[in-house]
Amino acid sequence: MAEEEGPPVELRQRKKPKSSEKESAKEEKINDIPIPERAPKHVLFQRFAKIFIGCLAAVTSGMMYALYLSAYHERKFWFSNRQELEREITFQGDSAIYYSYYKDMLKAPSFERGVYELTHNNKTVSLKTINAVQQMSLYPELIASVLYQATGSNEIIEPVYFYIGIVFGLQGIYVTALFVTSWLMSGTWLAGMLTVAWFIINRVDTTRIEYSIPLRENWALPYFACQVAALTGYLKSNLNTYGERFCYLLMSASTYTFMMMWEYSHYLLFLQAISLFLLDIFSLEQSDKVYEVYKIYIFSLFLGYLLQFENPALLVSPLLSLVAALMLAKCLQLNVKKGSFVAKIIKVINFYLVCTLTITLNIIMKMFVPHKENGHMLKFLEVKFGLNMTNLKYVWIPYVCMLAAFGVCSPELWMTLFKWLQLRTVHPILLALILSMVVPTIIGLSLWKEFFPRLMTELMELQEFYDPDTVELMTWIKRQAPVAAVFAGSPQLMGAIKLCTGWMVTSLPLYNDDDLLKRNENNYQIYSKRSAEDIYKILTSYKANYLIVEDAICNEVGTMRGCRVNDLLDIANGHMVCEEGDKLTYSKYRFCHEVKINYSPYVNYFTRVYWNRSYFVYKINTVISFQS
Repeated sequence: MAEEEGPPVELRQRKKPKSSEKESAKEEKINDIPIPERAPKHVLFQRFAKIFIGCLAAVTSGMMYALYLSAYHERKFWFSNRQELEREITFQGDSAIYYSYYKDMLKAPSFERGVYELTHNNKTVSLKTINAVQQMSLYPELIASVLYQATGSNEIIEPVYFYIGIVFGLQGIYVTALFVTSWLMSGTWLAGMLTVAWFIINRVDTTRIEYSIPLRENWALPYFACQVAALTGYLKSNLNTYGERFCYLLMSASTYTFMMMWEYSHYLLFLQAISLFLLDIFSLEQSDKVYEVYKIYIFSLFLGYLLQFENPALLVSPLLSLVAALMLAKCLQLNVKKGSFVAKIIKVINFYLVCTLTITLNIIMKMFVPHKENGHMLKFLEVKFGLNMTNLKYVWIPYVCMLAAFGVCSPELWMTLFKWLQLRTVHPILLALILSMVVPTIIGLSLWKEFFPRLMTELMELQEFYDPDTVELMTWIKRQAPVAAVFAGSPQLMGAIKLCTGWMVTSLPLYNDDDLLKRNENNYQIYSKRSAEDIYKILTSYKANYLIVEDAICNEVGTMRGCRVNDLLDIANGHMVCEEGDKLTYSKYRFCHEVKINYSPYVNYFTRVYWNRSYFVYKINTVISFQS
């Protein structure tokens, strides 16, 4: 029995020292690890003060900019002293269309009914039923109308003030997001202050909010700025878990909202995805985080596709093709040692693979997904993003301001410069820290001295938006024209008529639909050298009852010959040809001139019923009587 019990006793005795050796080894290992010392209280206080002052400056900058826009708008239009009709006239072109649908939503008996009427709209454009929510990206108006009624604001504030107040508030968020992004990049909130200063000084190139408040980009670009700020924070390597999670959630929400607010947002995100891909190729960012951003793109695209009435433009978007190609390339990527020759070759192959797959997938999607191929879209985007201009670039200039501030305020960039110059006389780190604070301070003080008085002068200067002729025209339409009347004229004027009167029109100032583009071109023929019979046939094909001729377009005096509306129409119609010596020859008669003279055959088709200094209104005759 003793011999049988021996072995287990020996085993137990052998295990005990083994475990004790392991424990002692672990204790030694733990003792070898240096215990991080707590930061002194004064260091923690400095960090807290820095973050608190920076956050306070960011929020204050946004609020002050929003208040500045509100005050400037009031001074420019005397908005509070205007009647409702005069206020609505300040919305020009496509802005008038967007605001008119906001009014329609507020007049609807319920939110559901209002949405149904917008998605099955046959009261705006003659002989055409449109889904206005999808075609014009009216999600901002839907949200604004819900907020206005749900918050009880209808008892406190007028609808127009609530609407423009939201847009001005978003511009404040825009500035705050740019501030935060510059702060994250440079490590100092001085860069944020400099970014805001340059943004406001160059606001002619950074925003179009002063000229047209309801534009889609004024609603969308603040969310894109928030997305960029969240993306910048998310890609930082020293971010803790909670901060990373917050940035990820903010980036997801802002990416999707940006995509819903602006129909061209996926093109901008496509450029952002290309930038991330290049950073990943050169190992400048963490690959895992970059691919998490790609997942956000895909999620936003498909969710947007579903909620935008299965918008095919999102499926054939280059963004979806690029992200899908990147995901496929990720699956095929091999794990090799970084920096080796093989790794560099694989990166080149990966780059070629992604480019090839992107083009191939995009072609396949366009083959199988029914969509309208708009040949004018690339040219339109070129103009929209300001790619063919040297200044009017409201998408890019804000980030140029941000990068410039980062370059001035970042100690790392100063250090890189000193290393390149091989500076030896002064300690580079100390000099970089000093210059990163002194230089932006000097720039800020100089900007304050030069431009702050100008901003104050703008706020003190009383301007006036005076357009009595348009007010008289709208008043006449509301009082004299039949409710079922259809008006024809320039698309910009038609937008104002839709907003101010609610009457049906033949065209709209929108350029993302082929049929509306054709209607706009046909309606502009009233300023061409076409015959009375031709114009009559065009207008009656759209069931128009009234024609409005604008004297400003008919007698337009342009600085460059050949660039006026009349000239462009003549060139398109073949009524203006270039001969030797670049001389231009014209046909004799222009419709908008001849119809005012009231002689045959013009009086046979059109009867003048109203006119003032700027507008001539003609009733389109249903029964034609030819005079001798």
